[in-house]
Amino acid sequence: MLVAHSERRQYFGETDATARRRLLAAARAGLKAILCVGETLEQRDKGETERVLEGQLDGALLGLEPGEVAGLVLAYEPVWAIGTGRNATPEQAQAAHRFLRDWLKGRFGEAFAAATRIQYGGSVKPDNARILLGQPDIDGALVGGASLKADSFLGIVQAAGA
Repeated sequence: MLVAHSERRQYFGETDATARRRLLAAARAGLKAILCVGETLEQRDKGETERVLEGQLDGALLGLEPGEVAGLVLAYEPVWAIGTGRNATPEQAQAAHRFLRDWLKGRFGEAFAAATRIQYGGSVKPDNARILLGQPDIDGALVGGASLKADSFLGIVQAAGA
């Protein structure tokens, strides 16, 4: 289940605190959760990406123990790239993913950070999937609109080597 997707934050008022409650509810129900984090274009342009990501992680995961979020998947979705046709450069995406993994390591330990899948979601398409998925800290893609077109989605799957 998706938690804290940018559209849920924007249209339904989901906050980091409600995200934390949803993560706990998912864990208690035996569901796997994907926690979405990401900055707006204004935040990126101001150089606030890491501050925003840290705030979202702190807010959603503060006080939780590793067992409560075992199997958690993170999705870095720069809000400015969702549905816009723009996407983070491979270097920007890798830097954000590295930051997320380092945060997890500092909070939950090396093994937890290494085991956590961190996906990129922000205008993933067949022509950019291979280079994005080739980054060392990007473990997969959270595909949005491109998943609605069979040929486009197949191109992404092929680019992933699956």
